[in-house]
Amino acid sequence: MNKPRICATIVNNDPEAISRVEALVDLFEVRIDLIGDGWQELAKRLEKPWIATNRTVEEGGKWAGNEARRIEGLLQAVELGAALVDVEFRTKNLKNIVPLVKKRVKCILSFHDVEKTPSLDEMKEIVERQLKSGADICKVVTTAKEFEDNLAVLQLISEFPGDKILAFAMGPVGQVSRVLCPLVGGDFTYGSIEKGRESAPGQITVQELIKIYGMMKI
Repeated sequence: MNKPRICATIVNNDPEAISRVEALVDLFEVRIDLIGDGWQELAKRLEKPWIATNRTVEEGGKWAGNEARRIEGLLQAVELGAALVDVEFRTKNLKNIVPLVKKRVKCILSFHDVEKTPSLDEMKEIVERQLKSGADICKVVTTAKEFEDNLAVLQLISEFPGDKILAFAMGPVGQVSRVLCPLVGGDFTYGSIEKGRESAPGQITVQELIKIYGMMKI
């Protein structure tokens, strides 16, 4: 089995904390909506590939500005050297934005359900629509209410063996799906740089992920 890939999520401007994990991870996620002013300078200093994300409130983020400015931030990230851009699948004018992103970099199309985990059939339909819309990576993130929700999101990955999928559930009940996502075929998983700096409920730290994978001899 390949070593699970880990993406460290950056939620604030703390160069020291970032440098402590840089050698441990495969890529970073720059959360423009959480970092705020100064994200550009931070992104320029990263030595690993990075994902630009500017998450809306409806999808669990903090972006409170207007939509045009939000997309402007993502396109600015392309100019600054982002390797991937995460665009919410429910974004207005998606069909215009995806080609702009894909001219230069890879595009993650993401779907977040902050209340529940939809049925497997509903999630499969979302992924099929993401692929049709040009996603290089399809991301489906739900909220786990019961243990079975972990099984549903992980099964979603196995339904699309030829495609790059990210699927896991938020919340404490969903933590196991975060660990297992890259072990069942998911492209990578996300970890926080340190405790108290999570970008979503149930996110575990990079160090915890590495410790678990180490115990599994992966």
